[in-house]
Amino acid sequence: MLNTNSLWKYILVVIILGIGVIYAMPNLYPDDYAVQITSEQSAQTLDMRMVERVKSQLSEAGISAKSIAIEDNVLVARLNDSDDQLHAKSVLGSVFSGDYIVALNMAPSTPQWLKSLGAGPMKLGLDLRGGVHFLLEVDMAKALSQRLQVAESSLKADMRKEKIRYRAVEKIGIQGMRIKFRKEEDRDNAKVLVSQTYPQFTWTTRSEDDFFYLDLTVSEARIKEIEDYAVQQNLTTLRNRVNELGVAEPLVQRQGRNRIVVELPGVQDTATAKRVIGKTANLEFRLEAKTGASSTSSQPFGFKNDPSRTVLLEKDIIVTGSNVSDAKSGFDENGMPLVNISLDAKGGNRMLDTTKKALKRRMGVLFIEQKSELVRVEVDGEVVEKRRNKETKSIINLATIQGVFSNRFQITGLDSPAEAAELALLLRAGSLAAPIYFVEERTVGPSLGQENIDAGLLSVQIGFGLVLVFMLVYYRVFGIVANIALAVNVILLCALMSMISATLTLPGIAGIVLTVGMAVDANVLIFARIREELANGLSPQQAIDAGYSRAFVAILDANITTLIAAVILFAVGTGPVKGFAVTLSLGILTSMFTAIILSRVITNLIYGGRRVAKLSIG
Repeated sequence: MLNTNSLWKYILVVIILGIGVIYAMPNLYPDDYAVQITSEQSAQTLDMRMVERVKSQLSEAGISAKSIAIEDNVLVARLNDSDDQLHAKSVLGSVFSGDYIVALNMAPSTPQWLKSLGAGPMKLGLDLRGGVHFLLEVDMAKALSQRLQVAESSLKADMRKEKIRYRAVEKIGIQGMRIKFRKEEDRDNAKVLVSQTYPQFTWTTRSEDDFFYLDLTVSEARIKEIEDYAVQQNLTTLRNRVNELGVAEPLVQRQGRNRIVVELPGVQDTATAKRVIGKTANLEFRLEAKTGASSTSSQPFGFKNDPSRTVLLEKDIIVTGSNVSDAKSGFDENGMPLVNISLDAKGGNRMLDTTKKALKRRMGVLFIEQKSELVRVEVDGEVVEKRRNKETKSIINLATIQGVFSNRFQITGLDSPAEAAELALLLRAGSLAAPIYFVEERTVGPSLGQENIDAGLLSVQIGFGLVLVFMLVYYRVFGIVANIALAVNVILLCALMSMISATLTLPGIAGIVLTVGMAVDANVLIFARIREELANGLSPQQAIDAGYSRAFVAILDANITTLIAAVILFAVGTGPVKGFAVTLSLGILTSMFTAIILSRVITNLIYGGRRVAKLSIG
């Protein structure tokens, strides 16, 4: 019998509709304006005393909060509107400075039963609502100083290897160093070594007070190269870190000589993003100093988990975090957290040479952090804010070298699995070539984002409404079928975008509007074919069957060609263009289902399996 539905079609439609409704529902629950507080140290936990303190501070400031609770070791205060959110951040930011990060956020309000099914709302792009803008500055002086320190350690090792005797090596500012020799022959040999191995230096020689000196200076051209490298390496590292965070459609680009712009649309945890992006988290591997070592060759460092306990480490650096090619967190046989380290070829060779000569000696792993804070100072009788940069170095691991190894080993002594995972993430993403500091941090204004959302929704509503009216007037009962299919199409599109955590931007909204038109276009082709078959003398049942069957090829061809264009846009486009391509591609898939399968099922329910004298198709 013509136009009857098989059981499998009913089951398929019901399952897809059920999944679509469930995963589209979180978008009906708007995010709450929130301020969140996280610890600077990932291992440090928050407790109820902190919750009570936040309640007290907000109450004193006359701010009413929807709720204040600890969610996944993050204290989240949900506010009523954007004004309360900004006021609360100002109040809490002045109270919890130093050890805590206070950041703006949009906290999802999805019911727990939907969360348990893995359902969540679509992320909104930075041009809508939800996202942060960071302006970072690269410390160029520190970049030069770090390069000079690494070159100094390497040069010392090479001179010892070539049996060149030197008395001392001292830095000259951040652009050079001076090597002191007792014999002129040693100085000349060192000059040859520098000329062949260290082309970044220009050199001059002199003698004074029976000593011979070799003065090394980094050339201006090389300084420019180092600065460009520092910015480019930091760009790469930041992109890797953002990718590790799973942020969709991020923007990471250079601005001017030494600044970098980072925009994170759709990000949910701005505090974690700020901590991971801004942390230098470099490592230095050094041998423990021998007994009786002088202060010129060794330096005391405290342990990260016990600053009062100090150990002398040699000033010479074996390898740094820049030599790390891979890092993964894990656990040892006792269940304690660790990080498995893999070094590049250069770092592996340096580690191999060191462990051969230093068996049974202890090697320390230094964890280096750069922090920047605003301090108030008095200048010419006025109190102004100035940025103060602070570097901290602490030992996270001190272990005896039991055997020779090169590019693979482990770091233990970490406080928690969270700290191990974060350290592995930072090292895997790459260490920063130079410290970066937050010059500006802002959330895109909620009013601007809301205006964009309202304008985008209005465009969808107007387009959707006009199409519904046209189809109902022009195609009558079949117009109702098309309108139901169109509504389901939008629901399924929202569900798919939510399931894959796609970010909705203004171009994405344009893609939804275009999808609405394309979905109706498929139904228009089918209904026009049904009219044509009726005019050719076929019965209503035969016309319905012929209309859906013969229009299928034209619909398939049109959608495939559009899908190819969308895939190309996604492959070669960036940012908003990709957002449009994703929305368009998903819209094509959902419109194919609703136009060909769903509308046919509904039509068969209305007309199938019975005698029909006339079709209500206009």
